[in-house]
Amino acid sequence: MASAQDLSGSLKLWHGWTGTEADTLNKEILPAWLAANPNAKVETLAVPFDQLKNKFSTESATGGGPDLLIGPLDWVGELATSELISPLDEWATAEVLGGYVQSTVEALKFDGKLYGLPESFECVAMYYNTDLAPTAYATTADVAAAAATMADGSYSMALYSDFYHPAGFLFGFGGKLFDADFNSVLNSSETVSFLTWIKTFANTKGLYQANDDGAIGTLFKEGKAASIVNGPWALGDYKTVLGDKVAVAPMPKVSEAGDAAPAPFLGVKHIMMNANTKDDQAKLAFAFMQFFTGPESGGMLAKAAGHLPANTAVDVSADPIAQAFISQAATATPMPTVPEMGQVWEPAGNMITAVISGDSEPDKAAATAQDQINEAIKQMRAS
Repeated sequence: MASAQDLSGSLKLWHGWTGTEADTLNKEILPAWLAANPNAKVETLAVPFDQLKNKFSTESATGGGPDLLIGPLDWVGELATSELISPLDEWATAEVLGGYVQSTVEALKFDGKLYGLPESFECVAMYYNTDLAPTAYATTADVAAAAATMADGSYSMALYSDFYHPAGFLFGFGGKLFDADFNSVLNSSETVSFLTWIKTFANTKGLYQANDDGAIGTLFKEGKAASIVNGPWALGDYKTVLGDKVAVAPMPKVSEAGDAAPAPFLGVKHIMMNANTKDDQAKLAFAFMQFFTGPESGGMLAKAAGHLPANTAVDVSADPIAQAFISQAATATPMPTVPEMGQVWEPAGNMITAVISGDSEPDKAAATAQDQINEAIKQMRAS
């Protein structure tokens, strides 16, 4: 990386961070960068996460957009295929990459090229309130047993029933997303078993589900839910309210599938470079990418926001919450980076919603979701 006195210019960075993550970026990381590089400014734009990819794609496709984008792992294949982000192999030497957890580097490769630098890795696990659940629930049977003892308006577990958060249970039942050719195989007996379980969960007293992250988080912070499933990004907000009552453990094993270990998605938060960023601007952008994923920034995000740093120079061995997420990551399912993954989210989420609402039976919902995903994949490949 160039020395501080060599770095000058202005970069544009887009992200979808909010809360503690955004505060850490704006109040700690960027001031530290500017202190070290006073002639290299970084202008940021926070875009609602559900709009970020489309906004970046639209503006970058016409020669605009920011120099840098912070995003999740499953965007890599789509943005790389569309040639909207730059491969980094020109700058990312073996010496540079040697400072990261290697699985996070490998995850950011698509068609043999590297398309991002890893900031942290993540998966969901089980948060629990030690006042309400002194010992972590080990199995879904334990969760159900505790539910029977909860007072009205209180729950042993509150589950965000989109697709991402409960997917670990689906994979624990043995469900799969794709075959070897990346066509959907979601319509399976394992998926039906998962959907049957989540429907029972939604209709059991003392258990709560909603396709609403805010509602689930509020129940936990108000002491009405003993446990929830969420990722390290939520830690700072929970600890602000609950303090030392917050603990984390791996998701409960699936009793209905022989105590199989849940396998939630393993993701990598990373920073990418716009394909429109060239020459000296690209060198400046890569220098910031290294700083953003370096030990100083990694330490800030680990301490304030509970991130699991991809940079091996950040030591989190003394942090029991970080270690719990690391334990969960050992059984996690790597997030597919292929463009086909982008076609999964909406139909899979609708599948769960339809079953919980009673609008569809599990077998019909699984079949509908698979058909919709494969049709969307077919249209994507034809375009």
